[in-house]
Amino acid sequence: MDFDVDLFVIGAGSGGVRAARIAASHGARVGVAEEYRIGGTCVVRGCVPKKLLVLASRFADAFDDAAGYGWTLPKAPEFSWTALREAKDKEIARLTGVYEANLHRFKVQVYQSRAILRDAHTVELTSDGSLIKARNILVATGGHPVAPHIPGAELAISSNEAFDLPQLPSRMLIAGGGYIALEFACMFRRLGVHVTLVHRGEKVLRGFDDDLRDELMLSLAAEGITLKMNDAVASIEGAADGEKSVSYVSGDSDTFDLVFFATGRTPNTSGLGLDAAGIAVRDDGAILVDDHSRTNVPNIFAVGDVTNRVNLTPVAIREGHAVADNLFGGMNRVLDHSVVATAVFSTPEIATVGLTEQDARDQMMAFDIYTAKFRSLKHVLTRRQERTFMKLIVDATTDKVLGVHLMGEDSGEMIQLAAVAMGMGATKADFDRTVAVHPTAAEELVTLRERVHVPNPGGA
Repeated sequence: MDFDVDLFVIGAGSGGVRAARIAASHGARVGVAEEYRIGGTCVVRGCVPKKLLVLASRFADAFDDAAGYGWTLPKAPEFSWTALREAKDKEIARLTGVYEANLHRFKVQVYQSRAILRDAHTVELTSDGSLIKARNILVATGGHPVAPHIPGAELAISSNEAFDLPQLPSRMLIAGGGYIALEFACMFRRLGVHVTLVHRGEKVLRGFDDDLRDELMLSLAAEGITLKMNDAVASIEGAADGEKSVSYVSGDSDTFDLVFFATGRTPNTSGLGLDAAGIAVRDDGAILVDDHSRTNVPNIFAVGDVTNRVNLTPVAIREGHAVADNLFGGMNRVLDHSVVATAVFSTPEIATVGLTEQDARDQMMAFDIYTAKFRSLKHVLTRRQERTFMKLIVDATTDKVLGVHLMGEDSGEMIQLAAVAMGMGATKADFDRTVAVHPTAAEELVTLRERVHVPNPGGA
């Protein structure tokens, strides 16, 4: 069979773009189709714009903290949501242009179109109906937000719309307890919005270390976010003035200007023609892949959120890179998903890598715990009572550091290097003999000496 390209990528998000560019650098003929904007969720309406808005919101703290350091502002600071939104849009447009320019620089053929699989080697571009024959195909279509199936759900927004609100509401309800819910709750609260967070669980951030979850919830409440745990939205009704009347499962009710569902995302696999190509999927719609990101169809691969493995942009990038290297670079790369650091850009930030305390218990291992909780030097002269929290999980038998969990300013920056150490198999003794950088918060990671008592380590 004659092929038009060696690799056709469906989806020009972070993972797809990286795969396309690396494959082309190995000499492959590559095509990529994107139906929305090049850069995908992370660049356009995810990580990057989110972080910009988070950084903007933290100036509210900075202005208040400045007084403790002798600064007097001549007048109260004024904030413009419109100006921030426009600045954000300008940066996103620049980044999408950079992504597209890089593809063209590597001679990747870019198609602004939805692409559908017609068989294991054929892709149809819906923009003009043309067919492209591909030796290999990579599906990197990401995911999208989902709302609960309740009356009035159409009256709420998702993270897709949250970046482009015409104006900020006075009162907002955010439903959810994951990354997106917490990051937007903290951001909007600092921009002056009265935020209520409702979550069906007892604690936010399922899967994170319980101590970290507890500490963050205390901080959220202290910053004025109303936490409504063990509850969920049952229905929403709109009023003529635009207000939303919310009824909860518990029977409670309240009124808000805006309701924001951050209750999960699902893989973008509907209508892709997966059946026509014979690709197996899970019950949640995610594409089934092996350790090399290969589907059950030998020449078709999938990376990123569409596989619902570890749904983080850097993971998608590494997965896409590995696929391209393996196919066209003669390599045999397998991405280790077991030691992946992550950060939640709430305020305060939290960041983590490795096992939680509960993970260690579930694995029936003997382990030690080291913790520290303190007020950082920065806030000694401010009114802020924000605390920094750190926790290490250490294998009691081998002394190997199994988990690092942080809450506080720059936790996202610190966890990156902690992940390097853990990836190299660092022990607690390695941490201990590292000379501290003083005065910093990070020095606590290498000065923790007193073990926390662990009842029944490795057991129930």
